[in-house]
This record gives sequence, structure tokens and C-alpha cells, in this order.
Amino acid sequence: MTNREEMNPKVDVYLDKVKKWQEEMEKLRAIMLDCQLIEELKWGKPCYMFQNSNIAIIQGFKEHCALMFFKGALLKDPNGILIKPGEDTQAGRQIRFTNVEEIAEMETILKAYINEAIEVEKAGLKVDFKKSTELIFPEELQAKLDENPALKAAFAALTPGRQRAYVMHFSAPKQSKTRESRVEKCIQDILAGKGLNDR
Repeated sequence: MTNREEMNPKVDVYLDKVKKWQEEMEKLRAIMLDCQLIEELKWGKPCYMFQNSNIAIIQGFKEHCALMFFKGALLKDPNGILIKPGEDTQAGRQIRFTNVEEIAEMETILKAYINEAIEVEKAGLKVDFKKSTELIFPEELQAKLDENPALKAAFAALTPGRQRAYVMHFSAPKQSKTRESRVEKCIQDILAGKGLNDR
């Protein structure tokens, strides 16, 4: 059984409230604490750390619960169980579960992955993030940038993540008219140096 002192009361409260995957999350928690990690509640989820570095987080979704390794891309994954959560995810990798038996059966494997993730931190390894040079601007945005030098300069000054968010937002609609109105609506924010979701 896990050592009570290692358990963070905030995570106790979180686990008491979750409606789904409670048993699975309890099991994952026990495994993480067994590996001597520090438990915190971050982004509203149980998060496990080694010397102030995030190692993994427990996530609950509709169809599954997952253990997500922050630097999963650097793990060797001999069992082929790590999943890229989204197309644009560069570092994080998930292992997904749909019942507590799966977790129990994989305990030894999971501990091996957790220990490898700790070694990655000890070695100071970093994920080599790709630069977002491969952004394809929709023509409606390109046209506005070409006709408005101030806008072009302001857009170029945004962080790569903010540029990417705008480009994805502008590219999403199928109709050119909708794309154009999205660009129009965001011009003031871009000029003010704000990202799509900055308030």
C-alpha cells in the first residue's frame, strides 16, 4: 500500500469527486507514488513530479482514462503503448486504459516507463520542438497581411504558438467568406499583440 505521507490531500479531494474512472485513477496513483514521485494537483488533475519537473499526469476522458508523460516522445516505448494525444502534440504521450484490470496487468511495464521518464529528467534531456515554419497561411490572411504592413509586423512579432493558433482558427472554415470574417474580427487583437485566447 502507498505511503499516506506521500499522498496530497488535494488529490484525495479530486478523486472523491470524479464520477468516471475513479478506480482506474486510484490504481494509477498508487503506481506513481510507488515510484517515489511527488504528487500535486496541476491543471485540475493529479500530476506527478520528480525534483520540480513534471513527469506524468492522470487524465480522465469520455472513452478512456490516460497516464500522460510530459516528455513521452523521448521514451523508448518497447511495448508500443504510447499514443500521441493530438496531431500537433510534440512532447506528450499517453497510455490509455478502459478498466482497472488493464492497469493492474501492466503495473510492471508502467513502472519501467515511469522510471525511464525519471531517468530522462535526471539526464536533463529536452524535447526538440519543431519550429512552426511550416505554417500554411490561408489566402484571406495573406491578403490582409500584404495590404497592411502594420498588421504584418504585428503578426510576425507574435509567439509561434499564437501564430499557429490564429492560422488554425482562420483556416478552419470551408468558405472563404467565413475565413475572411474571422481574420477581420481578429485584426485589432493581433495589432495589440494578443493571442487568440488572450483576454
